[in-house]
Amino acid sequence: MDAGTPVRVHAVHDAAGARRVVAVIETIWAGGAGIDANTIVALAHSGNYVVIAEHDGADVGAGLGFFGPPGNATLHSHIVGATERGAGRVIKHHQRAWCAERGVGSITWTFDPLVARNAWFNLSVLGARPVEYLVDHYGEMRDEINAGQPSDRILLTWPVAPAPDPPAPPDPELVIEIPADIEALRRTDPDAARAWRLRTRERFVAAFAAGLSATGFVRPAGGRGGAYTFAHQESR
Repeated sequence: MDAGTPVRVHAVHDAAGARRVVAVIETIWAGGAGIDANTIVALAHSGNYVVIAEHDGADVGAGLGFFGPPGNATLHSHIVGATERGAGRVIKHHQRAWCAERGVGSITWTFDPLVARNAWFNLSVLGARPVEYLVDHYGEMRDEINAGQPSDRILLTWPVAPAPDPPAPPDPELVIEIPADIEALRRTDPDAARAWRLRTRERFVAAFAAGLSATGFVRPAGGRGGAYTFAHQESR
């Protein structure tokens, strides 16, 4: 991405903008992500977060979020996707600023814990923290990225006002490794990918049940794959 022409994020208000959001989503998740332009228009019109990201006149990302229970002051970021490197980070920080302007205290979203680059971005770059492991959260998914595999997810929370001095993470009590490239493995060896899911699911569920908190994500020197670190909350 050319530093001289930054990604710009714009709110979506109408059907034309909603169709652009759908087009971006369908580009990233071939087969779509189960949301149509009509629903996007309704969400935008009712005051939720719907944006398109542009770079040099091309749509390079989209974001969609909606509010949680009344009085909870939480935005649930359902979809953030980018077709260009760096655009996703721009959308997330735009989302945070948008929430700050509206007095929203935190943002939540789910992600696939076996996708290493997303784990690194969410935990180590943004500083979001896992709060729950969700087994087969979305049920059967038909897009080309997720089809044929259990849709386990981790729920994250991200404070809108970041702590000025984040506490140092405690020494890990548990490490859960994930594969170098689960998406490639799903294409080449779906049975092995499913085995990774079931094996790590058991460990994640046990960790959360034991009161452990995910304190970070570490990557090897080559930058592929990685591992989650866990420790008890009281040791923070």
